[in-house]
Order: sequence, then C-alpha cells, then structure tokens
Amino acid sequence: MITASPHSRLSSPAPGWRELWRDAITDAGELLQAVGLGDRTDLLPVDDAGFALRVPRGFVARMRRNDPTDPLLLQVLPQQAEHDLVEGFTMDAVGDMASKAGHGLLHKYDGRALLIASGSCAVNCRYCFRRHFPYGEEIAAASQWRDALAHVKADPSIRELILSGGDPLALATHKLEELTLGLAELPHVIRLRIHTRLPVVLPERIDDAFVAWLAALPLQKVVVLHANHANEFDASVDAACARLRDAGATLLNQSVLLRGINDDAEALADLSERLFAAGVLPYYLHQLDRVQGAAHFEVNDIRALALMEALRARLPGYLVPRLVREVGGDASKRPV
Repeated sequence: MITASPHSRLSSPAPGWRELWRDAITDAGELLQAVGLGDRTDLLPVDDAGFALRVPRGFVARMRRNDPTDPLLLQVLPQQAEHDLVEGFTMDAVGDMASKAGHGLLHKYDGRALLIASGSCAVNCRYCFRRHFPYGEEIAAASQWRDALAHVKADPSIRELILSGGDPLALATHKLEELTLGLAELPHVIRLRIHTRLPVVLPERIDDAFVAWLAALPLQKVVVLHANHANEFDASVDAACARLRDAGATLLNQSVLLRGINDDAEALADLSERLFAAGVLPYYLHQLDRVQGAAHFEVNDIRALALMEALRARLPGYLVPRLVREVGGDASKRPV
C-alpha cells in the first residue's frame, strides 16, 4: 500500500488579518495572564474609562514577560489614572471638530485635507487623541466617499489627501479602491498619505491584495507609521515595511513622547535606529495631545527638550525626529 508522505499533506493556511483582528485580546485579565502577570490583581483596572481595551495577540507576544513596566503593555492596559479630571485636558485635544469641512473630512492645513476613513483600530492606545471622537457621525468612507471627495474636488489647492481615523487600513481593500476611483476625478491631488498603526501591530494587514492596490496607484504615496518603542518591531513588521516600500511608498514614523514608556534618550535613540533598520525615517516626536484620560503620560517641555539635545548628540541628523505639538487653529505643527 502506498501512503502519502507527511510532507505532501496540506498544512492549514495561516490566518488572515481579519481573523487575527477578531482574535484580539479585549479583557485586561486575559492580557495580564498572557504576559505572566495573572496574579497581579492590583494591575486590573476598575473599568476601561469608556475606551475599550483592544490589542492583537501578535503585539502582545512582543511584550516582556513578568514585567508590569513593559513599554508595550503600558500603552494598551487601562489604568485608574484615566479617570482623573486634569485641568487643560479636554475631549477634543487638537480642535478636530472646529476644522470640519465636510462629512468625515478635516481641513486644517493649506494644501492638505484629512479624511476620517474609519473609526476602528486594531489596537486601542490609551493616549489616543481621538479616544472621544464621534466616529459614528464622522466617517468619510460612508456613501462611497462622495461627500468628502466633493469638497476636495471643489478646492484645487488641495494637493495631498491624508487618510486617518481610527485606522484607515481597518477598511477592506475594496473600500480603499472605491476612494481610488474617486481620486481619478481630482487631477490636482498628486499625493496620498496614509497614517496607520496596522503594519506595526497587525503586519498581516499588508497582504497581497493591499500591496497590489497600493502599487497600482498613479500617485505619490507616503505611509506614516506609528511606533513609540523599538520593541514594537520584529521580523513580521520588517517584512510589512519592505512590502510597503516595494509598492512605491515612502515610509515615515510619528511617535508620541510618553512618560514611563519612551521618555529617556536611550529608548528614543534605539527607536530611531530600529526604524531606520526597517527602512523607515523618524519624522515627528509629538508632545502628548492633551486629551482627557491621558494626563499620566505627559512629559513636560523642559524634559522633552533635554531629551532632544541628548538625541542630537548621539544620532546623525536624519535619525532625529522633530519635536512638535499640535495646537488647534495653528497653520501647522508647532515646533517645541
């Protein structure tokens, strides 16, 4: 009798990004158990302060075990401090609602318009400046993007379209293709910029269909990642970055300066070096947007400026991000 070789048997296909998205950890107890801190009941939040915990398991796998101060864990685990009401910390920290120019569209800066493409994220970062944003009322992808694109079409000064959210890559690729079709009617738009955390926290999202869509775009393409610590990178993130570059995208990174996570020169220098190793240029280091619930992450300007001096002393200039703050109503990011 002839038997099949074990090597000829079909293996189960790897789960796709949607399946991994659905399998995210959404319970603080489960998260602590996964990182070896299941007995630390003192770390369990009373509740999530109205902003649900959500983190992909692949990102959890990069966290240090048995370490309650792990910089990745602290970015996603709800803390009691989120309930504190601190003067100067508001629901709309950067003046998004004052810059509305259409359904799901923000027009803050000359030459650029920002589409709120999705209200969903693969990970809920506890310092998120849009944690209170009314996504249910402000999604540009509704109605096949028509309302948002009508405003862009009427303003030929807009040369760059920015996709943000939430995370725009939460959308299926065919929804992004709908946007591409609409852009064909806007010859004054020459550049598409995508702000996304998914290549870092869920790199499987950069799949064949997405890469094919991105590569075929007859536009300048910029993908701005969001990573705050070198430990967020592994081989899967490197591979996702390589695929984005191969599709013709320029890769930049924006970080947030966060107390207890990356507010020391060594951590920031390691992040810049790790970004560059993955083919990503450090772009901005943001001072915390003062959103209600995130005050415990704030680093004061004196400390921030000292960190920048230390970075300039140890890194080449192209690896030193610009320290900025976003202020509602300003014509651009404000240097610190």
